Amino acid sequence: MAEHAKTKLVPHLGGIDVGYRHSFTDSSLPTLVLINPFTTTSDYYQPEFESERLASKFNLLAIEPLGHGATRTKSETFTYWDSAIMNIQLLDVLGVNQVFVAGTSQGGWIAARMALLSPQTINGIILIGTSMDSESPESRELGYWNGPQATSTLVAKSADLTPHDNFEPGSGYVGFLMSIGYGEKVTADLTQKWFESIQNAYSGDDGKKLICMAAVCLASRDGLYARLPHIRCPVLWMQGTNDVVFSVANAEKEVRMFTNAPEAKLVVMEGGVHFLSFTHGQELEKIILEFIRKWMAKPRGEDFD
Repeated sequence: MAEHAKTKLVPHLGGIDVGYRHSFTDSSLPTLVLINPFTTTSDYYQPEFESERLASKFNLLAIEPLGHGATRTKSETFTYWDSAIMNIQLLDVLGVNQVFVAGTSQGGWIAARMALLSPQTINGIILIGTSMDSESPESRELGYWNGPQATSTLVAKSADLTPHDNFEPGSGYVGFLMSIGYGEKVTADLTQKWFESIQNAYSGDDGKKLICMAAVCLASRDGLYARLPHIRCPVLWMQGTNDVVFSVANAEKEVRMFTNAPEAKLVVMEGGVHFLSFTHGQELEKIILEFIRKWMAKPRGEDFD
């Protein structure tokens, strides 16, 4: 049974309470770590936790990055590298030493950093609707969105250190996230779910600091091109053709940069949106199962089919 976010303390940045949810059902099963996209929480992966297909094959662990969900630190500044270190330390605290890591959008950036920082722990990474570049002008030529422009208001607010006790993201921000994430077929229930979640997480002065620093992380992140040859685990990349944030052309370029991975495979999904599991949930599950079956011994001799 999956549990909603609880926390464990890890030592990075002077101490971080890491928000996560898990379904650890059988120690013989492989562990699949899930990392959520920008300004969502571990609840983004609720369908995966409710999937009998996945629950019977994996121990699932969804970790909320810095600036997201129940994760809290006293440091007011952090990067995606910090979230990757935090995740690795959480695995150590939980006694988990071998995992596959799947990340959507920013989750992919964190998954790749985890593979670089702890190659002995990461058996494979699964990149979903993501990129490996910074928000560079070259990436926009390949169909990237303009991340610095999209986050400019929040980034500007991060520099204003006066108290903002009445701050709230508002329906406009939620509508923006729903549009780029789920596309035209987003449901009223999903919109309401994330409106309540975002208002709860990011209201008031503390919430303002969290969402603004999360935006700074996104807009100013470093690219990984020179580091990708140092990723030596298998890589699975799934990209939708209707993703308005990151493009298939960019994925085709970047997947070839994992030159020392035993496999770096791109799967393009026709009509898939940025939050790809929304339009292609069953396909994602099937491909993830096949990928992990290929790169890890079957638990107790069971088949993953």
